[in-house]
Amino acid sequence: MVHIVDARPLGGQRVWLRFDDGVEGELDLSGALEGEIFEPLRDPAYFASFRIEGWTLSWPNGADFAPEFLHDRLAGGSSKSA
Repeated sequence: MVHIVDARPLGGQRVWLRFDDGVEGELDLSGALEGEIFEPLRDPAYFASFRIEGWTLSWPNGADFAPEFLHDRLAGGSSKSA
């Protein structure tokens, strides 16, 4: 299992991530914000309010992404689940 060790908001729904295996880079998550729980994340200010919790990104409303999903997207994988 991979873990996020650092993250920074980059504006919009973009984020810079670094994982414990050394993989790092920018992700645009705008296309992954489907469903009611992710609706508030469409607001860039709210999106930027994430924190690292449970080794992944989470938001005050309970939204989060599986760290494997984020890692796969960053590494060029094709995972579709969050």
